[in-house]
Amino acid sequence: MPPKSIDDIVVDLSKIVDWARENKSRIGYFAAMYRKVTLVIKAAIETGEFEDAERMARLDVVFAQRYIDASAEFTTGRPPTDSWQVAFDATASRRPIILQHLLTGMNAHINLDLGIAAATVAPGADLRALEGDFTTINAILGRLVDGFAADMAEVSPWIGLLDRIGGRADNALVNFSIEVARIEAWELASRLAPLPDSEWESVVAARDEWTAGFGDFLLHPHWLLRAGLLAIRSRESNDIPRVIDVLSN
Repeated sequence: MPPKSIDDIVVDLSKIVDWARENKSRIGYFAAMYRKVTLVIKAAIETGEFEDAERMARLDVVFAQRYIDASAEFTTGRPPTDSWQVAFDATASRRPIILQHLLTGMNAHINLDLGIAAATVAPGADLRALEGDFTTINAILGRLVDGFAADMAEVSPWIGLLDRIGGRADNALVNFSIEVARIEAWELASRLAPLPDSEWESVVAARDEWTAGFGDFLLHPHWLLRAGLLAIRSRESNDIPRVIDVLSN
């Protein structure tokens, strides 16, 4: 079987989104957002925004496959990584707001999966050559922020309360940063890349434990945020397929 392409990944992500929509599962929230991001990265590769398009395509495939595999493991009753277990378990609960579901998915995928994927695609001394393209992704994701904010406002009209609550609460939920998470991912890749695969297990296990703990913190934030989160949740759409569709577009 030939190696997967980004188009293959988009098909696999679409299957997760379609399954989630049909089964009214909040798993579809992150999957829908991630498919959109994948399409943007694909377009950036095709328009020459990366130094090495072929390498970036391989990174995108290896990276996305970790999420696809984790989703398949969870939905078939097998344990994924602890980081993804926290994120997937939360989708059964109505209490977290939509943003919490998205952030716990991003936490597992960036803080754990991205570093592993980078070291897999660019092992040893090859990792340094990847750094420029790795950094470029931050700028591309930044271009998605405005559209993402509009999507969130459509399904979570009081999400703006977080900005005001954030002024009174030093909390990971308010301050979660994709850029900071990518710095952490690069640090993990830098630790793994020089090592033979046989020595990865303990490093990955330690990062998985930390990432799972952070995911739990995102779901159970500081007490100053709790009332605000309940207010935000009270105004959010309860129509799971609709939320998936909004995050998909």
